[in-house]
Amino acid sequence: MPVLVASDLDRTLIYSSAALALTMPDAQAPRLLCVEVHESKPLSFMTETAAGLLTELGELGDAAVFVPTTTRTRKQYQRINLPGPEPKFAICANGGHLLVDGVTDEDWHAGVQAKLAAECAPLEEVREHLATSADPAWVRKHRIAEDLFAYLVVERELLPEEWVKELAVWAENRGWTVSLQGRKIYAVPKPLTKSAAMREVAHRTGATLTLAAGDSLLDADLLLAADKAWRPGHGELADESWTAPQVTALSERGVLAGERILREFLTASGTSAP
Repeated sequence: MPVLVASDLDRTLIYSSAALALTMPDAQAPRLLCVEVHESKPLSFMTETAAGLLTELGELGDAAVFVPTTTRTRKQYQRINLPGPEPKFAICANGGHLLVDGVTDEDWHAGVQAKLAAECAPLEEVREHLATSADPAWVRKHRIAEDLFAYLVVERELLPEEWVKELAVWAENRGWTVSLQGRKIYAVPKPLTKSAAMREVAHRTGATLTLAAGDSLLDADLLLAADKAWRPGHGELADESWTAPQVTALSERGVLAGERILREFLTASGTSAP
């Protein structure tokens, strides 16, 4: 049976220019590979070493199934050019879309929509609350992602910490979760989870061992659902010292954490990583 490897992407395996500051001084920075270009600008990177490790993982064939698992929309995910073979499965929109050979599984998506309609407040209520409560002085953009969840792009240094806490309480009472990641504040329905989509891929592939990695609050359910999981030394989960029995909290931060996570994936898959 194959090993299923479900990993978050941003600030776990790939890093923006801003996130590279998590790693080390410029003079000590490792060689980087650009894996995302947007509007003719390089946007996301991983180390060349990490790229080699991910390629090795992808080339394990029937022994391992690598599943990119992201809160990004499908369009945002498709901008990324990961090294190695093209993954057969990908999880986008925090589990709202399951891609099979790059195409949305419409039955899966319809099931997710039905679950959201039955179990939490509607997206429009959340959108209206964000529009009326967020101060234009520190909000750069209001966005709706795949008609599933909402997020704001903010000026982080101007963002009132108390407002985020109040938003989290308001959302909790309506069956939603709030996550602050870099310059983005996400409001995501609690039933919209990466873990549910991971379990579906495990069912389809017959995987009996699941591995996972992630750095944010929106990854917590994924890590808890896996047999073995890792989180880097940065991000929301690290800031809260969050862990669980099957979760290894790494000391590495930034792009070096990405390398360490991929080595752990290869080792747990039965392959010795360099």
